[in-house]
Amino acid sequence: MRVAIKYGFIDHETLVDAEGRILGQDAGSTLVRRLLAAFPGASVVGNAARRCDGFDMVPLEFVDAANTLVLNMDCLDSVGVWQVLHSHGDEPKLMNFVWRNPSMYHHPVNFAALGLSFALFPTFCNSERTAGEVREIVQSWTRSHLAEKARIAWSNLGVNMSATQPRREPDVPVVLYPAIYLSARKDPKTFLQVVERVRKRVPLRVEARLHQSDLVSERAMDLSAKPWAWVGPLTATKEGYWQALASSTAFLATAVEEAYGLEYLEALMAGVVGILPDRPWARALVPPGYPFLYDSPRQAADMLTRALTETDACRAEVDASAGGDIVAWIREHHQRDDFVAALIDRVQEWFPEIATS
Repeated sequence: MRVAIKYGFIDHETLVDAEGRILGQDAGSTLVRRLLAAFPGASVVGNAARRCDGFDMVPLEFVDAANTLVLNMDCLDSVGVWQVLHSHGDEPKLMNFVWRNPSMYHHPVNFAALGLSFALFPTFCNSERTAGEVREIVQSWTRSHLAEKARIAWSNLGVNMSATQPRREPDVPVVLYPAIYLSARKDPKTFLQVVERVRKRVPLRVEARLHQSDLVSERAMDLSAKPWAWVGPLTATKEGYWQALASSTAFLATAVEEAYGLEYLEALMAGVVGILPDRPWARALVPPGYPFLYDSPRQAADMLTRALTETDACRAEVDASAGGDIVAWIREHHQRDDFVAALIDRVQEWFPEIATS
């Protein structure tokens, strides 16, 4: 039994470069790499058949439905994927992998499509909070005889514990915009308001590395016009990503909701002082008693000011909230290997033929 990973509707030239390598360090491309590593010999569903760097790209219509499990990362079109696979007469094997908040959608048609997708096909989620959203959609948008058969599981994604780089403190404190999008859900307006307030108190530099779809947006242009801000593309390599974190002083998270928050955990591991909103998604990431959860822009500004002027003391407070070592706490509570093991266990439970072929 083989596994094929379907990333989404996007042109797969934006996922795989001319040399056949997975592009980018954003959450989606990172997850594709992790799934390829978890299932040796897996392929990626793409626009054309080609041999890539360590994997094959296969058009959906060429997938051997009888002998392939399709792991769909774009659950909105799972029914359509099933229909393409079923057109050859075989009984498709399809599994949803939910790595973004279903609540990012707003139209009833999307919620109805997701409800049907989650009810019909086994669904694995990247966090407990995401799994909760999935269950709510199934209950609200699906008939009871389908909802009661839904198979939903989850595991926290976890972080790579071996990738951090030695700290390199910048001459001017660096405030990291920790998201890769400038959508309303990330609330960049509040980020800018807080930073504008703080820069009147202390010199700072903002760095924002954005997905290519947002680099040319009006919000990105407005931010890049600030003389104290740098806006650029995502780092090309994982090493470059961790090097950038190693020279960042603090990050200010303003998202209304997050499916998990991998980028925040990685920044904390790299010694970046995290200023987070006092919201359920953030509290789920950090230790109880984490000292930098704000409930207003004014409080966020005060916390960020401290992080930039009393950085060592703030890092010590973060460590104290985690029993002495935030990295050790993250290692215990967000273990990457646990995610891989949980995912493989569910695949073998839901598709026993995977384990026997």
